[in-house]
Amino acid sequence: MKIFNPLVTLALLVTQSASIQAADLNGAWTVDASACGQIFTKENNRIALKKDADLHAGGLIVQGREITGTFEKCTVKSLHDDGPNMRLIASCSDGVSISDVAFDLTFSGENNITLSSKEPVPVQMMYVRCPM
Repeated sequence: MKIFNPLVTLALLVTQSASIQAADLNGAWTVDASACGQIFTKENNRIALKKDADLHAGGLIVQGREITGTFEKCTVKSLHDDGPNMRLIASCSDGVSISDVAFDLTFSGENNITLSSKEPVPVQMMYVRCPM
């Protein structure tokens, strides 16, 4: 049984939508806004994960159709846009295996989203964008 990984869910953020543009989703995202400084840094004018980011709340970096987390990298394959809601399929790799994962995304403001997955177990997580 594969454990739910928030990186995979953030793959939802990188596709274009009629109501939200992909550029609006680029950036650093985490479940704990107070931990932004412990998770992310800027290197050569680009956002990067700190070496010990996984010891804190963890996070994701969205750049175009690519999503990077501490343990996985995903590329968005397809998207179904339904206004403030999206259904996404992403191809994700943990360095050993590659799998396709489906997620739902709900926008709740410019810097807040809720990601959910029904498989392998139902999970719902709220994310906030970190100011960088």
